[in-house]
Amino acid sequence: MQNNVLILDFGSQYTQLIARRVRELNIYSEIKPYNNPPKDLSSYKAVILSGSPHSVRGDNPPHPDLSEIKGKKPLLGVCYGAQYLAHFHGGEVGQSNTREYGRANLSMVKEGEPFLEGVSSNSQVWMSHSDTIKQLPEGAVRIASTHDVENAGYRIEGEDTYAIQFHPEVYHSTDGKKILENFLVKIAGVAQTWTPDAFVETTVADLKSKIGDDRVILGLSGGVDSTVAATLLHKAIGENLHCIFVNNGLLRKNEYTDVLKQYEGLGLNVKGVDASARFLDALEGESDPEAKRKAIGRVFVEVFDDESKLVENATWLAQGTIYPDVIESVSATGGPSATIKSHHNVGGLPDYMKLKVVEPLRMIFKDEVRRVGASMGLSAELLGRHPFPGPGLAIRILGDITPEKVRILQEVDHIFINGLREWGLYDKVWQAGAMLLPVNSVGVMGDERTYEKCVALRAVESTDGMTADWVHLPYEFMQKVSNDIINKVKGVNRVVYDISSKPPATIEWE
Repeated sequence: MQNNVLILDFGSQYTQLIARRVRELNIYSEIKPYNNPPKDLSSYKAVILSGSPHSVRGDNPPHPDLSEIKGKKPLLGVCYGAQYLAHFHGGEVGQSNTREYGRANLSMVKEGEPFLEGVSSNSQVWMSHSDTIKQLPEGAVRIASTHDVENAGYRIEGEDTYAIQFHPEVYHSTDGKKILENFLVKIAGVAQTWTPDAFVETTVADLKSKIGDDRVILGLSGGVDSTVAATLLHKAIGENLHCIFVNNGLLRKNEYTDVLKQYEGLGLNVKGVDASARFLDALEGESDPEAKRKAIGRVFVEVFDDESKLVENATWLAQGTIYPDVIESVSATGGPSATIKSHHNVGGLPDYMKLKVVEPLRMIFKDEVRRVGASMGLSAELLGRHPFPGPGLAIRILGDITPEKVRILQEVDHIFINGLREWGLYDKVWQAGAMLLPVNSVGVMGDERTYEKCVALRAVESTDGMTADWVHLPYEFMQKVSNDIINKVKGVNRVVYDISSKPPATIEWE
């Protein structure tokens, strides 16, 4: 591809948003850490420098060599990127008198600038910085200001180098997408050819070339990512794809039979494996969240290893890994500073499992996965399915796992999710589920005292799961669901609703 955009990541929390905004323009973008950029830049038509938690005035600021980029390719510096271009090229960056964070409005937009074409002089932008550019670098022309930031935007004479102190990638910057389009399309001349159909065509061709006549095993979950990955592989290698859907005993009520039935209609070669007893045995007496995740991951690998031996000439294991997983593992800060929770499909395979890994979706985001699925004719119902954690209900049962606790939570979850569908709320929610708490509370049923379990319901809205807000569900709905759960699920006498956002909470409780 000759129409790629390179995003150099300096560790900003917004870097993924830059990539997603660029891709919304039907332009392919890749994120690479600033300290390990591609050696060959020939396929990139433009480069964007991200923001950063660092300061250019710090003791050891991120300082990549841009000698093959600046002045040679269209270059856009965002926030830290703008300050970097100023600080290291004859300008001055100092601490701002007032830390500007949040919404601001442009007070000056220089006329006749293609970079700002269609951007009004009062356009809202999003600021997030404590440093400010006090003096522009050599050859720079100021093109935008806000009330508090005089040098909010500039360009370098004689180069296609632009810089802005605000973040065009966030939704709060009203004309942010327009600014990115101006830079990439009008100035850099990048073709807008990155579409779901183009992705399918290229990916299927690459898979055919890579896999040849080998056989591939893919673990289906019933979710969007694994289903879209399976459909792409099926297009490429047909019957050489062997899909396995494992019942780990921790699925939703009736999910094992329902999902197998769903896949029958897609023409995929799917084998159901009921390993529920094996998983529950491995979890017996285990209550630590990470230990539960690792036990489930270990048994998944064991089951797949057993099944792979039954498939003659099985050479590859396919996974539904998507781009955010990849970015975190190679980010400028070396991935997350702390392991929040491990993911069962990220990382290498054990040495004894002699399969190579193929990940057809590893370069696209969740919303792009859905668009790719739609372009291949997958149903809206399947593509709109809520994400469900790989370890299943094990991480929604706080404490140790028993068959009785699984039964209780399956019944509760079934009432909650079906209720969302019946009330027309399911598609307004990113993810929903119930948690079984290690708490008993006193209640009254009839004239008798009860001392039974408490469950917490959780529903969040999000675009990619990286941040999330709790959903304001109607009181009438909550009342109905709560009554149904308490009346119909033996062992539960109290229902609460989780109103925490991510961050500081995570979507799952474990």
